[in-house]
Amino acid sequence: MNTPVLEINLKKISNNVKQLKNLCIEKGIDTCIVTKGFCALLPIVKTIVSSGINFLADSRIQNIIKVKNAFPDIRYMLIRIPKISEAYEVINYADISLQSQLEIMKVYSDKALELGKIHEIILMVDVGDLREGIMPADVLETVNNIQAMKGIRLIGVGANVGCYGGVMPTVENSNQLVNLKKEIEDCFNIKLKYISGGSTCTTKLLFEDSLPNGINNLRIGEAVILGEDSTNGVFIDRLYRDAFILKAEVVELKDKPSVPIGEIGYDAFGCKPTFIDKGIRKRAILSVGRQDVRLEALTPIYQGMEIIGGSSDHLLADITDCNKIINPGDVIPFRCAYSAVLTLTTSPYVYKIYENEL
Repeated sequence: MNTPVLEINLKKISNNVKQLKNLCIEKGIDTCIVTKGFCALLPIVKTIVSSGINFLADSRIQNIIKVKNAFPDIRYMLIRIPKISEAYEVINYADISLQSQLEIMKVYSDKALELGKIHEIILMVDVGDLREGIMPADVLETVNNIQAMKGIRLIGVGANVGCYGGVMPTVENSNQLVNLKKEIEDCFNIKLKYISGGSTCTTKLLFEDSLPNGINNLRIGEAVILGEDSTNGVFIDRLYRDAFILKAEVVELKDKPSVPIGEIGYDAFGCKPTFIDKGIRKRAILSVGRQDVRLEALTPIYQGMEIIGGSSDHLLADITDCNKIINPGDVIPFRCAYSAVLTLTTSPYVYKIYENEL
């Protein structure tokens, strides 16, 4: 086996997709599956499409182009507010983009007209997380300016929470979008198709049956690939949490002190590490590092094993209390949280194996 390797169970991902899709259909939600968390790897995309989804989203236009070339009938939403420099690609490949800056919208309108297209946009509103979006008080003035742009069409309003400021989705901040949509429709005599109410973290309101009526689009990624809502700190019932397993190989196994010997400076990533003296411990070095994965987002499957640190190329683990006998050359499995999957699927140095293809 080539290592490090990320084993991806497509059957478990399909289960997660179907469970979430059925729930969203019951609640009148148009499910949009986000592909950025796994670098839009085509076997996973194929699994999602085969599970009954035809609406995807990504933050990288390169991923959208790749998937559109393979699945031209898929609808795609660009969920990172777009750059002026990528206007041509976005208009040609993304069916919808999330927008928040009038100057950029004007460029997109002009470029769309030049290409003989009308590009659909969702206007992002900042409901408190302080990432992208216009402030609620500026919505009507902004829409007035958008209405004068002939190359773009406003089809909805949206918001993001939980990604920068850690603001939780609530009935109150979700209702802001519902009220703003009504104000826009009344003021400009138009109908908006979508209220895009958030990401996986907003499913908490969905499960509690407290998501305000009118919110009809969610951008769901983490729940699909990991069965988890990390913003709210919960695992989601009936969803698999182990569709992604990292396996890395032991390249050194020795008894060593638990505190480095000598004056402590900064590590290769600019941090000054601290250590607890536990005496001599049995340590394993594995052939995967920070260039490949966010080590803090890995959990050893073997009980008693503890990740104690790492460098760009190595993961260091204390295996003194591990419930398995470990030897050099053994391949050790780890469960992955969201940021681990995000980095592992992006790294060209990590092999990918797909299991249970549909």
